[in-house]
Amino acid sequence: YGMALAQAQHQVRQLADMLEAQGADVKYAIHPVAGRMPGHMNVLLAEADVPYDKLYEMDNINDDFKDTDLVVVIGANDVLNPAARDAEGTPIYGMPVLNVDEAKNIVICNYDLNPGYAGVPNPLYEMKDKVTLLLGDAKESLNKLMREANRVEEENSKKSGIDLDNILKTAKRAIIVPGYGMALAQAQHQVRQLADMLEAQGADVKYAIHPVAGRMPGHMNVLLAEADVPYDKLYEMDNINDDFKDTDLVVVIGANDVLNPAARDAEGTPIYGMPVLNVDEAKNIVICNYDLNPGYAGVPNPLYEMTEKVTLLLGDAKESLNKLIQKL
Repeated sequence: YGMALAQAQHQVRQLADMLEAQGADVKYAIHPVAGRMPGHMNVLLAEADVPYDKLYEMDNINDDFKDTDLVVVIGANDVLNPAARDAEGTPIYGMPVLNVDEAKNIVICNYDLNPGYAGVPNPLYEMKDKVTLLLGDAKESLNKLMREANRVEEENSKKSGIDLDNILKTAKRAIIVPGYGMALAQAQHQVRQLADMLEAQGADVKYAIHPVAGRMPGHMNVLLAEADVPYDKLYEMDNINDDFKDTDLVVVIGANDVLNPAARDAEGTPIYGMPVLNVDEAKNIVICNYDLNPGYAGVPNPLYEMTEKVTLLLGDAKESLNKLIQKL
């Protein structure tokens, strides 16, 4: 119910997206009496476009908690209170609860440490060895978790030996490669903003447009026109492919198949023989994709393994672009 009070369902979805982008399998555990009416949680999560098949009723998920690395609780108390199993004489005694206490690590985003609606103290709050309490507004607590996830991602990038800050600030030739993921995230305005900032630092910025990027001919052109990107900065593949080898920085936004080097040698795959953008020839590459899954053709992309010059920013493309903009 605390998620409902804080209207934090969109932050919940955003956190889940970030965890998934890091390779986690994320599920939502729905207790039948969570909230103030049947289906209350389902409705709120639907507002945030959480897929219905990720919502699990208690009986279908309770056995999973013992094998779960992380449980994030948002404003729930009675429905996961272990006291329901043994606190005889209390209003919740005998009530089936979610087996949250069996998980390896638990983060609880609750407003305070007061008992839930039933007035029964929750032993979870005393399990210091595996429970982290984030008290106060649920939105702010979730934002803390996301900032921490970003910090870890930054540290991993530094460990790879790639100095992204320096690359962004010293690039003289840059190419932006938009794809269908930019359309899904409606991130064209952030793309234009990033390009403007690079140009303000003296970089020559071009946009590489693959003929089948997106879901229709001209899809990328239309979106970039919405963001007032000058038409003369858009280059068709044949007119820009030779430039990649002399390019300091390529920023990919939601493109995969159209720049997958496997198209050159992965015989028998749907993209074999398809002309692709020579992104892999650039000196440094930043890929802003939702996850590491193969593109529409289902062919793994070797770029994701080029750790010596590729920086992966996974999750929502707008968020990833905002990170780059903040660095500049």
